[in-house]
Amino acid sequence: MKYDFTTLPDRRGKDALAIDSLGKMPGFAPDLPKEGFDAIPMWVADMNFVTFPRIPEAIIARASHPAFGYFGAAEGYYDRIIGWQKKRNGVKNLKEEHIGYHNGVLGGVVSALRVLCAPGDTVLINSPTYVGFRKTLADNGYHSAVSPLVRDEKGVWRMDFGDMEEKLRKNHIHTAILCSPHNPCGRVWEEWELSRLMELYRKYDVYVISDEIWSDIILDGHKHIPTQSVSEDAAMRTAALYAVTKTFNLAGLDASYDIIYNPRIRDMVRRESARTRYDSMNVLSMHALMAAYGEDGDVWVDELCRTLTENTRFAVKFLAEHAPEIKCAQPEGTYMLFLECADWLKSRQMTHKELLKAGWDVGVAWQDGTMFDWPASIRMNLALPYARVAEAFARLGKYVFAAQRG
Repeated sequence: MKYDFTTLPDRRGKDALAIDSLGKMPGFAPDLPKEGFDAIPMWVADMNFVTFPRIPEAIIARASHPAFGYFGAAEGYYDRIIGWQKKRNGVKNLKEEHIGYHNGVLGGVVSALRVLCAPGDTVLINSPTYVGFRKTLADNGYHSAVSPLVRDEKGVWRMDFGDMEEKLRKNHIHTAILCSPHNPCGRVWEEWELSRLMELYRKYDVYVISDEIWSDIILDGHKHIPTQSVSEDAAMRTAALYAVTKTFNLAGLDASYDIIYNPRIRDMVRRESARTRYDSMNVLSMHALMAAYGEDGDVWVDELCRTLTENTRFAVKFLAEHAPEIKCAQPEGTYMLFLECADWLKSRQMTHKELLKAGWDVGVAWQDGTMFDWPASIRMNLALPYARVAEAFARLGKYVFAAQRG
């Protein structure tokens, strides 16, 4: 490969939540490991790889000019987004006027919610649910109607359209949040699924906030389909949110953008975003995006996705061989692995907390999945060098999966 995905950077003391918060956030962060084990960070959804080299080069180049006053979008900023969306997602006819800035995807979700519904309204989401959706809805006065995903005969996570329709009708819902690709399940929705979903939303006049922050992290054999692309009606009833932050490991720079084709919704979201006087572009984030979406950025992402494909396939195979009672679908996108542990826990007479703690004790800093609205589950971040992933599962196999209660 041209780029390095084998070196684990030392993030200690560099403000990294994934490392420096271990043992300091009870109920959220994993505990510190026992003596003799180093921590392998597999919980926070950022990557343990260094970013695309052209990004820090661009930031350093801009920071070398010692003036950071008010600024406008640099020439070429919107063209980079348009070009990236066309090349990666096949998006045609995207124009500058369709693109808006947000400091983060969840900030964009809030702005869209305030336009599409009123506090006290109910919003449809799927479970397992990205924890940020639940918290954002509750903090801003909205209720959630949760439709659980179901597994088909091949173990693939699917939307339950019958259940979703019942909840739309029963709760008089007119706004929904879609996670595409899905976090934490790793599903990359197929075109027929999105078409059927958007036809259901057309039937009940539901507007959609489509979080597509993971759209670049697609594993071998799959393709991201933008929600807005499945029909003209879908384009008009969807606010889509994207970011370079997840793709290029830039979460600390807080920068995302929306794509909204419906001019009425777009104008209202722009006004709502501007109302706080805070949701405005950061000059360093702007240059980071331009570097990410510039020369060779797509090469870096393609190599990243090949690395993640290898990691996830190894992990799923290991679990099938060493802990077959744990249900774990092969991710199609993202770098997250979602483990359903109820059967394994029952067979070992262990509690979910005991299983989590057993992993933490040997340095496998995996994440409690129950906060994603799914019982007896664990979420694992596999965006690490392959050697570290293999080491984590070797520890699980030796110290956790082979262990018996008592």
